[in-house]
Amino acid sequence: MKTEQPILITTVTAQADITKNLFIDFDGSLCSAAAKSLGVSNADTVTDDDLPVMTNGIALIYSGAALSAGDPVEADANAKAVTVAAGETNGYALDDASGADELIRVLLK
Repeated sequence: MKTEQPILITTVTAQADITKNLFIDFDGSLCSAAAKSLGVSNADTVTDDDLPVMTNGIALIYSGAALSAGDPVEADANAKAVTVAAGETNGYALDDASGADELIRVLLK
């Protein structure tokens, strides 16, 4: 069983219905592809509610494609973790993923 180790969680106002374990932008929306994230959503949250966001620690996040432990990761168009191509590094994968929609651990940066 994979676990997360939150060091710092803050809140922002959710700009949409947000699912747990996705990269979140600084304004409370899902993070855009290749953009720097505030952190990872820490709970399912509805629009205009307080959204807990893990900004520091080891977070569980959904993969957007296959990746390997140690890969630097960025957000894809669905706010999931993918290997950095040309965007902002949001952390480092601690687990392998064989494809999309696998929960992996990411050391947030």
